[in-house]
Amino acid sequence: MLKRWWAYIKSWFKSTSEDMMDPEIELESAIDEAKSRDQDLRNQAAKVIAHKTQLEGQIERAAHTVGDAKEMAKQALLKADGAKGAGDETGVAKWTQAAQGLAMKLQASENNLASLKEQFGAAVTQADKAKEAVQANAMKLQELGAKRMEMLGSLQQAKMQEAVNNAVQSMTVSIDDEFPSLDRVEDKIEQRKAEAMAKAELHEATPEGAEDELRKAVNMAEANSKLDELRAELGL
Repeated sequence: MLKRWWAYIKSWFKSTSEDMMDPEIELESAIDEAKSRDQDLRNQAAKVIAHKTQLEGQIERAAHTVGDAKEMAKQALLKADGAKGAGDETGVAKWTQAAQGLAMKLQASENNLASLKEQFGAAVTQADKAKEAVQANAMKLQELGAKRMEMLGSLQQAKMQEAVNNAVQSMTVSIDDEFPSLDRVEDKIEQRKAEAMAKAELHEATPEGAEDELRKAVNMAEANSKLDELRAELGL
């Protein structure tokens, strides 16, 4: 049970940290890591190729040693043969022993040369594989660089769109907060009209209202009478 909770907590922290990380920072981190791995691969490949180069030098020196040992052994055999022809037993023993020693050296040199050549064959194969690995990884790094540019472009577009969305949302909120809606304005107008009509209706129901209505009727009658006089004068 404890292990399960611990796994859950680690998973939660990982997901939370990933959500909090800036995609641009993650992208640059991935590129830096890829570059570091590429450099490590190049360093290792350089060591493999350098080993092959070192073997080439060792083979050249070993071949020279073999040649010298072979030539010296031949000379010793000629000396021993010359001493034998001269009846020089001591010289024969001397040069024969020298030839044997040189033959042993020649054998060891040839064995060493054969071993070096075998190592060199393996080193050539390893060097070729190292070059191929470096070339393949360099291509991947270039592809990753191109992908990085593409993703950065998409990220910038996303940020711009987010900024536009935030601006639009801010404008909408501002308009909603600062400006009344038409419905509310209409409600206010209707309320004022209703209140005004109610006040007028109440005024008519009061003595003052009745007096005003009577005065208006009298004034209207007087006005009509005056109009009749004017029509008579005009002969209408």
